[in-house]
Amino acid sequence: MKPLIAVLSILLLTGNAAMAADRIVKCQIDSGNQTVYEGKCVFIPDRKGSFALANPEKNKPLTDTVTIVSVSIIEKGVAEVRGLTSDGINSRWGEAKRSVKDKACWQGEDFKVCAW
Repeated sequence: MKPLIAVLSILLLTGNAAMAADRIVKCQIDSGNQTVYEGKCVFIPDRKGSFALANPEKNKPLTDTVTIVSVSIIEKGVAEVRGLTSDGINSRWGEAKRSVKDKACWQGEDFKVCAW
Protein backbone atom coordinates (compact mmCIF):
# COMPACT_ATOMS: atom_id res chain seq x y z
CA MET A 1 0.00 0.00 0.00
CA LYS A 2 2.87 2.42 0.77
CA PRO A 3 4.26 2.28 -2.82
CA LEU A 4 0.83 3.25 -4.16
CA ILE A 5 0.62 6.22 -1.78
CA ALA A 6 4.14 7.31 -2.79
CA VAL A 7 3.27 7.13 -6.50
CA LEU A 8 0.04 9.10 -5.97
CA SER A 9 1.92 11.72 -3.94
CA ILE A 10 4.51 12.15 -6.72
CA LEU A 11 1.76 12.48 -9.35
CA LEU A 12 -0.07 15.10 -7.27
CA LEU A 13 3.11 17.08 -6.65
CA THR A 14 4.16 16.92 -10.29
CA GLY A 15 0.71 18.00 -11.46
CA ASN A 16 0.70 20.97 -9.09
CA ALA A 17 4.19 22.04 -10.13
CA ALA A 18 3.16 22.04 -13.79
CA MET A 19 0.20 24.33 -13.13
CA ALA A 20 0.63 28.09 -13.23
CA ALA A 21 0.95 29.56 -9.76
CA ASP A 22 -1.36 32.13 -8.22
CA ARG A 23 0.30 35.52 -7.76
CA ILE A 24 -0.45 39.04 -6.62
CA VAL A 25 -1.03 41.52 -9.46
CA LYS A 26 -2.40 45.02 -9.89
CA CYS A 27 -5.97 44.91 -11.14
CA GLN A 28 -8.85 47.17 -12.00
CA ILE A 29 -12.54 46.44 -12.44
CA ASP A 30 -14.81 49.01 -14.07
CA SER A 31 -18.58 49.00 -14.25
CA GLY A 32 -19.96 51.46 -16.77
CA ASN A 33 -17.66 54.48 -16.61
CA GLN A 34 -16.83 53.95 -12.93
CA THR A 35 -13.92 52.07 -11.38
CA VAL A 36 -15.38 49.79 -8.71
CA TYR A 37 -12.09 48.17 -7.65
CA GLU A 38 -8.48 49.16 -8.14
CA GLY A 39 -5.61 47.66 -6.24
CA LYS A 40 -3.97 44.32 -5.61
CA CYS A 41 -5.63 41.06 -6.62
CA VAL A 42 -4.80 37.41 -6.39
CA PHE A 43 -4.43 36.32 -10.02
CA ILE A 44 -5.49 32.67 -10.38
CA PRO A 45 -4.56 31.43 -13.89
CA ASP A 46 -5.29 28.19 -15.67
CA ARG A 47 -3.30 26.54 -18.45
CA LYS A 48 -5.47 27.87 -21.28
CA GLY A 49 -5.25 31.61 -20.54
CA SER A 50 -8.40 31.94 -18.47
CA PHE A 51 -8.08 33.42 -15.00
CA ALA A 52 -9.89 34.57 -11.90
CA LEU A 53 -9.27 37.55 -9.64
CA ALA A 54 -9.84 37.65 -5.89
CA ASN A 55 -9.05 40.01 -3.04
CA PRO A 56 -5.65 39.18 -1.46
CA GLU A 57 -7.25 39.79 1.94
CA LYS A 58 -8.99 36.45 2.45
CA ASN A 59 -12.72 36.57 3.10
CA LYS A 60 -12.98 40.12 1.74
CA PRO A 61 -14.84 40.86 -1.51
CA LEU A 62 -13.39 42.81 -4.42
CA THR A 63 -16.45 45.06 -4.51
CA ASP A 64 -19.44 45.44 -2.21
CA THR A 65 -20.96 42.19 -3.44
CA VAL A 66 -18.45 40.44 -5.77
CA THR A 67 -15.88 38.10 -4.26
CA ILE A 68 -14.34 36.58 -7.41
CA VAL A 69 -14.29 37.69 -11.05
CA SER A 70 -13.59 35.01 -13.64
CA VAL A 71 -12.48 35.59 -17.22
CA SER A 72 -12.94 32.38 -19.23
CA ILE A 73 -11.49 32.29 -22.73
CA ILE A 74 -14.03 30.93 -25.22
CA GLU A 75 -12.03 31.69 -28.38
CA LYS A 76 -8.98 33.74 -29.29
CA GLY A 77 -9.51 37.28 -28.04
CA VAL A 78 -12.97 36.56 -26.62
CA ALA A 79 -13.92 35.64 -23.06
CA GLU A 80 -16.97 35.03 -20.92
CA VAL A 81 -16.84 37.09 -17.70
CA ARG A 82 -18.67 36.22 -14.49
CA GLY A 83 -18.73 37.52 -10.96
CA LEU A 84 -19.31 35.32 -7.93
CA THR A 85 -21.29 37.24 -5.33
CA SER A 86 -20.95 36.94 -1.58
CA ASP A 87 -24.38 35.23 -1.67
CA GLY A 88 -22.89 32.48 -3.85
CA ILE A 89 -24.58 33.61 -7.06
CA ASN A 90 -22.43 33.21 -10.17
CA SER A 91 -23.66 36.19 -12.19
CA ARG A 92 -22.93 36.41 -15.91
CA TRP A 93 -21.49 39.79 -16.84
CA GLY A 94 -21.25 38.90 -20.50
CA GLU A 95 -18.82 38.53 -23.34
CA ALA A 96 -15.62 40.57 -23.37
CA LYS A 97 -12.99 41.18 -26.00
CA ARG A 98 -9.31 41.56 -25.32
CA SER A 99 -8.24 45.18 -25.58
CA VAL A 100 -6.05 46.05 -28.55
CA LYS A 101 -4.50 48.96 -26.60
CA ASP A 102 -3.77 46.98 -23.41
CA LYS A 103 -3.61 43.17 -23.66
CA ALA A 104 -4.08 42.92 -19.87
CA CYS A 105 -7.64 44.24 -20.21
CA TRP A 106 -10.90 42.63 -21.26
CA GLN A 107 -13.70 44.98 -22.36
CA GLY A 108 -17.37 44.06 -22.24
CA GLU A 109 -20.42 46.06 -23.20
CA ASP A 110 -20.61 47.81 -19.82
CA PHE A 111 -17.57 46.56 -17.87
CA LYS A 112 -13.81 46.18 -18.06
CA VAL A 113 -11.46 43.82 -16.21
CA CYS A 114 -7.69 44.38 -16.19
CA ALA A 115 -4.88 42.45 -14.51
CA TRP A 116 -1.25 43.55 -14.83
